[in-house]
Amino acid sequence: MIKIAEVLPATPTPLWKMVKQVGVKYVVAPMGVAHAAERPWDYLPLLRMKQAFEDNGFTVAVIESRPPLEKAKRGLPGRDEEIDAACVLIENMGKLGIPVWCYEWMSTFNWMRTSIAQPGRGGALVTAYDNSLLKDAPLTEAGIVTEEQLWDSLDYFLKRVIPVAEKAGVKLAMHPDDPPLSPIRGVGRIMRSVDNFQRLLDMYPSPVNGIALCQGNFTLMTDDLPGTIRHFGRQGKIFFAHFRDVRGTPEKFEETFHDEGKTDMLACMQAYKDIGFEGVLRPDHVPTMEGDSNDNPAYSSIGRLFAIGYIKGLREAVYGKQPEE
Repeated sequence: MIKIAEVLPATPTPLWKMVKQVGVKYVVAPMGVAHAAERPWDYLPLLRMKQAFEDNGFTVAVIESRPPLEKAKRGLPGRDEEIDAACVLIENMGKLGIPVWCYEWMSTFNWMRTSIAQPGRGGALVTAYDNSLLKDAPLTEAGIVTEEQLWDSLDYFLKRVIPVAEKAGVKLAMHPDDPPLSPIRGVGRIMRSVDNFQRLLDMYPSPVNGIALCQGNFTLMTDDLPGTIRHFGRQGKIFFAHFRDVRGTPEKFEETFHDEGKTDMLACMQAYKDIGFEGVLRPDHVPTMEGDSNDNPAYSSIGRLFAIGYIKGLREAVYGKQPEE
């Protein structure tokens, strides 16, 4: 059965207790908290992080943070040292039994929004993107970054890390570009279509080379998200899922509550069951609701609790009532 997880900070906060109280037992974690000369991807910081979660009754299922990779993504001098750090992270995850690393190949900037406080349902605050607002935006400090450059650098990266991941027993889950649109401010984006994800899988047909299926991005790539889940799931390539929704197109969209977006979320849950997916999902981005803070847009606490409850209902509708995980 698919498992519900939540992304949590590495040190205890009230959110740790809140998600535990609503029945979440799996964690999507950052790297460790480093001391002195340590690095967050070193063994001891990762061990301390994992042990802290386990002491509080959680299981660390995914790490969704990474060492610096900008030089690696752009193929710049110094990329080998960055890739070495990624290999250390993967090796240490294997030693600690953390099975999935979620990474991405977005150069220069990560997920992009033009609004972080657009009014949504009932006045909740949602993030939104309107590409027309960036038509006159200057290039970034990186200048022009081509898609060919990114494919070449990804090929170089995968040649280095896949053998390490295979030996460590760690699955590499590629997150899509957010938004799935190219270029933005002169920066190409390659993980932005179903065909491009298939290209990624075909580049290195390894059992550890796979996908973080972020529904909020994939539903902007396809009109048949349940079919896409089945397409990649039949290949055994979905290692992790972000179960969220949006309304609009890649050029102009807004994030939504889980029950009001463009996607048939029940059909998606059925698709995960049909492919036999037994990994974890997390709700991912949520609106900021009344009484909560928008200091960390898309990650407010109350919105997460609503999302978890909705997802648990969908799961019970598809899988039936299950014993405690």
